[in-house]
Amino acid sequence: MEQVVASFISYLADRKGLSQRTQEAYHRDLQQFIAYLQNKGIDDFKEITRAGILLYFSALKDKGRAPSTIARVSVTLRTFMHYLLLERIVDHDPFLMIEAPKLDKVPPQTLTIAETEALLDAPDPGTPLGLRDKAMLELLYATGIRVSELISLNVGDINLQLRFLRCAGERGKERIIPFGTLTADWLGRYLSECRPRWAKSDTEGPLFPNRQGEALSRQGFWKIIKKYGAEAGITQTITPHTLRHSFAVHLLQGGADVRAVQEMLGNQSASTIQLYLSKPGGNLKSVYDSFHPRA
Repeated sequence: MEQVVASFISYLADRKGLSQRTQEAYHRDLQQFIAYLQNKGIDDFKEITRAGILLYFSALKDKGRAPSTIARVSVTLRTFMHYLLLERIVDHDPFLMIEAPKLDKVPPQTLTIAETEALLDAPDPGTPLGLRDKAMLELLYATGIRVSELISLNVGDINLQLRFLRCAGERGKERIIPFGTLTADWLGRYLSECRPRWAKSDTEGPLFPNRQGEALSRQGFWKIIKKYGAEAGITQTITPHTLRHSFAVHLLQGGADVRAVQEMLGNQSASTIQLYLSKPGGNLKSVYDSFHPRA
């Protein structure tokens, strides 16, 4: 069964162009599902039934899994069963009579502008690590990029003179995102004073290396943002997506156009920001300079 899962993950990478993070999530979901099947004495995918899948979802619910988690697992299993059907590993799709779990849309978790300022001011730029972290947080809030995109940036993806970055998002779709002069100033200071301490090259390699000169991991950045959230006195749970949502909401509340913000975020759907009213806007640079709090 694991061999089939491995082939499926390769299929996702080669045919669907899904990101490494998404592939890992699919693999993790399938490993847990296979463990459940084997515990029930099932060792052949042809034995999977509609009732068995519904029982698995019920078991996840009993374990306290969030509705969003169950919805994600449903997408994973539905995609996997479709793959098994294409490869003639099974002769029927048990998902044909199963409705996708419905989720209530809730407003995204955001910080106020004052809380955001406190978080961005928490690192001590007088130290090398503090200066690096300050530049990272400023760039994250200035652009609304995902943490996976942030840690994947190379030094050549930044243009300080024109104040924009080039970002390869999910499915490899590239986008250009502007940022303000304040962020450019912090990045410039970081690049000249701090990055050379750890980077193996001034013109190549990760934009934000760790002390070994390698790209930061998601776990490493997670610890960083949690640390500064506590130091800033912010009581709510902060995630990298909190700054991403705050970026979008602060722009929208300032009057920016939903479509322009959607383009900067790299979203295919505006469902997470449709709660807010927008006004017609111009190009991304003018939208950013007009409405971002730190432009």
